[in-house]
Amino acid sequence: MELKAHSTGDLLVGGADLAAEFLRLDLIDGLDLLIHPVVLGAGKPLFHGLEERIEFDLIDTHVFGNGVVMLRYRGAGLQPFE
Repeated sequence: MELKAHSTGDLLVGGADLAAEFLRLDLIDGLDLLIHPVVLGAGKPLFHGLEERIEFDLIDTHVFGNGVVMLRYRGAGLQPFE
């Protein structure tokens, strides 16, 4: 919370374990998920260990020239990004 209070912009968190922990602590206002068009086989769950349902609203999408798709979500009931 202190880090967010001293920030002048968005804070980005990368990595499934760290993002899941921040979600558990209710420290995430929105999600930007990047979907890469590559199948690797086995993988790590994106939000492993979450026990409660957390709802987000899709607010934007973007398709990049290389086929990567960005899905931007905002926490349900929260104000849009400025």
